[in-house]
Amino acid sequence: MTEGLPDPRIPAGPLADAWRRTREGLPLISPLRKGQMDVLVVGTGLAGASAAATLAQQGYRVTVLSFHDSPRRAHSVAAQGGINAARSVAVDGDSVSRLFADTLKGGDFRAREAGCQRLAEISSGIIDQCVAQGVPFAREYGGSLATRSFGGALVSRTFYARGQTGQQLLYGAYQALMRQVELGRVQLLTRRDVLELITVDGVARGVVARHLLSGELEVHTARTVLLCTGGYSNVYFLSTNALKSNTSAIWRAHRKGALFANPCFTQIHPTCIPSGDVFQSKLTLMSESLRNDGRVWLPKNPGESRQPDAIPEAERDYFLERLYPTYGNMTPRDVASRRARELCNAGRGVGPGGRSVYLDLTDAIRAEGKDAIAARYGNLMTMYERISGDDPYKKPMRIYPAPHYTMGGLWVDYHLMSSIPGLFVLGEANYSEHGANRLGASALMQGLADGYFIAPSTVTAWLAGNPAQDVATDHPACREALETTRRRISQLINSAGNTPVDGFHRELGSVMIDRCGISRHADGLREGLEQVKTLEKRFEAEVRVPGETSGPNAELEKALRVKDFFGLAQLMLRDALAREESCGAHFREEHQSDEGEARRDDVNFAHIAAWGHNTNGEPIRYSEPLQFTALQPSTRSYK
Repeated sequence: MTEGLPDPRIPAGPLADAWRRTREGLPLISPLRKGQMDVLVVGTGLAGASAAATLAQQGYRVTVLSFHDSPRRAHSVAAQGGINAARSVAVDGDSVSRLFADTLKGGDFRAREAGCQRLAEISSGIIDQCVAQGVPFAREYGGSLATRSFGGALVSRTFYARGQTGQQLLYGAYQALMRQVELGRVQLLTRRDVLELITVDGVARGVVARHLLSGELEVHTARTVLLCTGGYSNVYFLSTNALKSNTSAIWRAHRKGALFANPCFTQIHPTCIPSGDVFQSKLTLMSESLRNDGRVWLPKNPGESRQPDAIPEAERDYFLERLYPTYGNMTPRDVASRRARELCNAGRGVGPGGRSVYLDLTDAIRAEGKDAIAARYGNLMTMYERISGDDPYKKPMRIYPAPHYTMGGLWVDYHLMSSIPGLFVLGEANYSEHGANRLGASALMQGLADGYFIAPSTVTAWLAGNPAQDVATDHPACREALETTRRRISQLINSAGNTPVDGFHRELGSVMIDRCGISRHADGLREGLEQVKTLEKRFEAEVRVPGETSGPNAELEKALRVKDFFGLAQLMLRDALAREESCGAHFREEHQSDEGEARRDDVNFAHIAAWGHNTNGEPIRYSEPLQFTALQPSTRSYK
C-alpha cells in the first residue's frame, strides 16, 4: 500500500537539470548560525568521512562516531577495482546519459530514475574532488587519467588506483576529515558501537553508543543524525565484508520507525576466492576489474580432473563469452554469478567440491607481458597467491560467487532523509540508486556523491526549516533509550546457554545463502522463515556470552550484532517472498524465461517495497511506485 509512505520528494520537470533546480531552491543557513548547530555522523567510511568533513567545512559542529580505532579501518578501504564517472574520453564517447542509462538498466529498472540521473551528473565532480585531494589515480603515459571497463557497460569509465581504489579514496576523505579535527570543528570519537537511536517527538536527535574499551554506555545528541554505517552482507556469515560489519545501527533505526526498503536485494559477487573449510569466517574479493583481462571458463566435460594447463582449448567452455557475446566476461554481477553457480551445480565446477570456476589471465600475460598485468593488478595477484598458494601468473585463479553488497537499506527520499524526520542515511546503508543490482565500481561513486555533494545541501535545508532546541543527555527520551539498551545487554550476558555466538551466526548464514542467496523460490523462502524463527528462539535460550558488561567484550559485541541479524533475516525472507518476480539479483526460480533469464513483472512490482516495523504483529509492506520518463523499462539483455 502507498498510504502512510512519506513523500519521496521527487522533483518535477525535466530530469536533466532536476538536481540543479532542487539544490538552488533549498534554503540556506548563515555561517555564524551553522557554528551553533550540532550534527552527529555515525560511520567513517567514504560516505561518513566525506559528509563529516564537508559539513564541518561549512561551519557545523560535527561529532563523528567510529566503530574502529581509526577511520582508515572502515570497510570502504577494502574496495578494489575502481570508481565510475561519466567523463568523456576520445576513445569511446561516454556521457552522463550513458551512465544514467547503464545504472538504471543495470538495476533492472527498480530504482528512481531521478536518483540515477543525479548520480551520473555528480560523478565527474567526484573525480575532480579526489584528484584535488591527491588521490593517485592511474594515468596514461601522456598524463591523462586512465580508465578500464566494469560489468554492465560497453565503455571504459572506471577510474582506478591499481587494485586499491577504495583505500586511496578513503585516505583522501580521511585527510579532509582530520583537517577538520585539527581545526576543532570535528570531534572524532573512536571505538563506539551505536546500539540505539534516540527520537524526540518523532524526530531523530541522537544515539546510544557503547564504548568498546570501557563498556560504558554513552548518549550523544545533535540537531540531526546521519547514518553512514554500510551494508548487511554479514547476515550470510561468510561474505566479503569485514568481520565486524553489521546492521545494528540501521536495524535499530528501523525498529524506531524508519522504513526498510527492498531488504532482499542483495548482491552475490562472481569473483571471490572460494571458502577453504567449514571453519572459515570471511571470504576475500577478487576485483571485478580482473575480468577486463581474465577469461572465465570451465571444462566442457563434467568431473574433469586434469590441471587447467593440460586441458586443450577445444575442451574449454568460455561460458560467459558463449552466452553473452556482446558483453562477454563483462556481464553484470548477478548474471555472471547465476551462470557460474548453475554450471557448478551441474557438475562442471573445478576445485574442492566442484565449487569454483577459472578466471584465466594467460592470454593477457602472453599478449602484454607479466609486467603490464602486474602494473594493473599487482596487489590482487599477491593477495590471491598468499591465500590460495597458487601463482595466478602461472595458473588460472579459482573463483566462486559470494555475498558482497546490499542494494537494500533504509528507505530515503530524494534528499536522503529516512521516514524518521531528521535522520539522514548515506552510502550503502540506504536504498537509493542501485535498484535490484549494483553495477561494479558504482558503490564508491554513490558513497562520495552522498557525502561530498548531496547531504551537505539537504541537511542544511532540513535544519533551516526545522529549528529546535538542544536535547540534554538526561532528557526522558535519552533515559528511555539507555534503559532499553541496558536491558538488551543484560539479557545476553545473563543467558544460561552453552553455545557460542559464532555457532548461531554460522547456522543463520547457511539458511540465508541456501534460501535467500543467488536464487530463491517460494517454498524455500517459507521454510527459511520458519528456520530463522526457530534458530532465534534457540539463540535466546542457548547462547553463551562470557565476560562482563564493563571493559572489552568481543563476544558481547558479536551477540548484539547477531541478535539484530535474526530480525533482518526474517524481513529479507518476507520481502523476497512478497516480490513475485525476478529482477536483478532477486532471482525467483518460478519467474524466469525459457533461457533462464530473470522475468520482471512491471505491472505489479514496478515499485520500491518499504517495510515498517510493527511491534504487535507482522511488518507492514508499503510500496512507492516507480515512474519512468526518460528511459522506459525493457527486457535486460547482455547478449
